Amino acid sequence: MDRLAHFNPAQRDAVLTLSGPLLVLAGAGTGKTRVITHRMAELIRTGTQPDRILSVTFTNKAAKEMLERTTALLGKRLKQKPLISTFHSYCVKVLRQEIEVLGYPKSFTIYDRGDQESAARKALRDVRVPDSSLSPGDFLNIVSRWKTIGVNPDKASDYTENDLEFLAAVAYRKYATNLRACGAVDFDDLLLLTNRLFLDYPEILERQQRRFDHVQIDEYQDTNGSQFDLIEALVREHGNLCVVGDDDQSIYGWRGAEVSHILGFQNQFPGAKVVRLEENYRCTDEILDLANRLVKHNRGRHDKELRANKIAETPVRFFEHEDENVEAELVVREIKFLIERKAVPAQDVCILFRTNEQPRVFESELRRQDVRYVVMGTQSFFDKKEIRDTLAYLKVLENPRDETSLLRIFNTPTRGITNASVEKLLNRAVINGTSIWDAVPAAIAEKDMTQKAGDAVMRFAGLLSNFRQRLKREPRELPNLVEDLLETINYRSEIQKQYKNEDQQAIREEMLEHFVDSLRAYVKRERNPTLSGYLEETILDGPESDDKEDKLKEQAVKLMTIHSAKGLEFPRVYIVGMEEGILPHKRSVEAEGTAIDEERRLCYVAITRAQNHLTLTRAAARRKWGKKLLTIPSRFIREMRGEDVDADSTDR
Repeated sequence: MDRLAHFNPAQRDAVLTLSGPLLVLAGAGTGKTRVITHRMAELIRTGTQPDRILSVTFTNKAAKEMLERTTALLGKRLKQKPLISTFHSYCVKVLRQEIEVLGYPKSFTIYDRGDQESAARKALRDVRVPDSSLSPGDFLNIVSRWKTIGVNPDKASDYTENDLEFLAAVAYRKYATNLRACGAVDFDDLLLLTNRLFLDYPEILERQQRRFDHVQIDEYQDTNGSQFDLIEALVREHGNLCVVGDDDQSIYGWRGAEVSHILGFQNQFPGAKVVRLEENYRCTDEILDLANRLVKHNRGRHDKELRANKIAETPVRFFEHEDENVEAELVVREIKFLIERKAVPAQDVCILFRTNEQPRVFESELRRQDVRYVVMGTQSFFDKKEIRDTLAYLKVLENPRDETSLLRIFNTPTRGITNASVEKLLNRAVINGTSIWDAVPAAIAEKDMTQKAGDAVMRFAGLLSNFRQRLKREPRELPNLVEDLLETINYRSEIQKQYKNEDQQAIREEMLEHFVDSLRAYVKRERNPTLSGYLEETILDGPESDDKEDKLKEQAVKLMTIHSAKGLEFPRVYIVGMEEGILPHKRSVEAEGTAIDEERRLCYVAITRAQNHLTLTRAAARRKWGKKLLTIPSRFIREMRGEDVDADSTDR
């Protein structure tokens, strides 16, 4: 029996190409996950040891799904498994083993965005840069951009193009020093520091190169400079690299992704084979005709054209409405009719937006017409205050040097220690090179702190020490320990202080119960559960940590930005706001050039989310500052219809 009989010729070719550099150009809906999963299974069947394969994806969800599929193909009795991981998870594994040569502890803390902003605020303050000149958020965005192309603090000044970036370069050095002193790294550091290890310590790179005979990269079009450097270093000796991606779906340039990596693959890896997956199993022929016509307007892309496997039952529709309120009203009215009169499941319907501001009017209309909906990409569970507070306690238990987390919890709940006292303690500890706890007696003696506050600090130190010792003795008791910790510090009083409404208090306490449940689930599934392992999981999962999967399963209409929708598909899709200044976005219209190319790819991604039915709408006028202003139809409408782009047309 031919185990690859269900593959088309191109898919089969990709699965059976098992050596050398291979680029699999996988268009939307062409079955790329099946291909790379079967390719891994084929490598193992033909003699490659499973643990000699590294397969890198961009989300933990994708990594877990790929491992499950591979295991199902080969049977669960495999003694070894391939390492299927995100870039960041792989880097954490390397750094946990090797980071001490860079002056960090192996038990380093990984800062999330909230922790980073606190550390950024301190660094800016240390170098006397006020928020009015450079906000912590803007500073972090600049530094993140530098880190994705491998710029270390001592080289940042070479990359400054204006006064704002010069201030950022000065603060970047302080920010990095402060993080190292706290035994902490941020998300971008995971890649930056791993690359630094590979560059400065050849023996470390050699150890990693010897680990793997084959490397696979999914979503290759989304790789940034640091990720490319990492991949190139790992495969330098054997060249067995398979990358899978689609340059037409490269939509993350704003966060450092470089489409040039997939466009220039054959130059970067000479002798590379290219396999094109063009059979689309998701969309109808009408939807794909529009997508193909649109994306052909982009310059600098791999030549390919998606072919449909199913014929459309209904045409793609274009509507122009009077204004944004009428647009929302009529779209929602149609959706309500489909759900109530045509028995269309609510979860089959998705409304896609370019910007985060657009959903407001649709939400109002969905509520008015009593249509159940969920907004995807809203605040993560782990961003809620009570969860962040609890995580800060756990981070300090794991890493006593974590100053940012310590500052968050010193007086949460209130224990009679002022922020001014804490700042003085920290400054004294830094100057004297001691721990914050050792600085207390001198602070009291020199009147920087009252005896009462000093006693409170030492009681707090004792509390943390007791729980830290208990955790060492009983790692599997982590959920119970957290429950006891919250009760011991009387965190309920903090909830009551923050929220006066009893219903809100109950919701916040329920959030803490969910948090403890997540700890129980972690302990149950892990053979050797550790606090550091749990903290890593919560940080590395990033946006996946929220209830995205639950929301997708909910029997409700989905509202989301196009960026959030990548990788998803729905039977019925509405793309709204098809206007110049929205899609393409105003910033890209002003920039022109490759910025418009990325907006066109974004529109292509939106179109190819639709399986059977696609509707594109626009408002002829929108309100801005209380005035109704006429809009211009998106150039993409004319492009996908094959009309003259310069023609003056309306879409009705």
